[in-house]
This record gives sequence, structure tokens and C-alpha cells, in this order.
Amino acid sequence: MSRRLSPFWMFVVGCSKGFAILALAALLAMMLIVCSDVVLRLFGHPIKGAYDLVRVAGVLAIACALPMTTAMKGHVAIEYFFQKLNRVGRVLVDTVMRILMVVSFALATVECVRRGIRFLRHGEVTQTIEFPIFWVPWVMAAAFLLTAMVVCYHLTHPGRHLS
Repeated sequence: MSRRLSPFWMFVVGCSKGFAILALAALLAMMLIVCSDVVLRLFGHPIKGAYDLVRVAGVLAIACALPMTTAMKGHVAIEYFFQKLNRVGRVLVDTVMRILMVVSFALATVECVRRGIRFLRHGEVTQTIEFPIFWVPWVMAAAFLLTAMVVCYHLTHPGRHLS
């Protein structure tokens, strides 16, 4: 039986899909930068700051993929331990792990916001091309907050996917 999601959870799903598109764009950017840099190096003209750009894109690709991966329950699970537990044990372990995930992602969100503020105040930039990076932890914070909300959905709606 499929029940319609509330507007809030529809918003969470929409944001998760948006972040998945950002992750895809970051992955595509990494591929294009690396391939272009390799080809241009053959001609003696490497891309200045390719390493910096690939690092930023890599962080964005990983962080932005988290909410949708979590919504689809696409993470690796260790079923061996669950098979050894009875139903009550599985529910208990699953609930405790989800609560720990929410707390962890909430703490990571706060720390990323703080780090972004610190980067902005100190004018932090990438090493080679001096590209401002204060916004990267903020994107990570948004992705972590969204992931925490997805885990909350799974905690309050057991057995249902959010995708």
C-alpha cells in the first residue's frame, strides 16, 4: 500500500534529487578536468589549478550524493549481524543506529557551518588558483542536514523508502 508523502517529505525528496544532480555535475566536472588536463599536458599546457578544482568537485560529489543514497537505502549493510538477532533485537539495533546517525549528521552540519564561517572570515582559498572555498563546507552542511532528515524519515516510517 503506497501512501502519499506529506509536503515536507516531498520537499526533502526534491532537495535530495537536486543534491544528486549536483553530485552528478561535480563528478562530470572531475572527469572533464582530469581528462582535459591529461590531454593538454601532452602538448605542454596543463590546466592550472586542476588539482584544486578536482578536490573541490570530489568533496561536492561525495557530500551531495549522501541524501539520495540514504533515501534509497543504497548504503552497504552488514546483514550477518542482523541475521543472528531476533526481530526485537533487529528493531532495537536499527533504531539505535539511526539515532546515532541523526546525531552524527547534525553535529557534522554544525561543524561544517562553523568551518565555512571561519573560512570566510580568514579569506581561505585554494592553493594554486586562489579560488574561495568558504561555500564548500556550507554545501556539505546542507547535504548533511538533509541526510539527517532522511534518516529521521526512515526512523519514523520503518520499512518505507523516501525516494
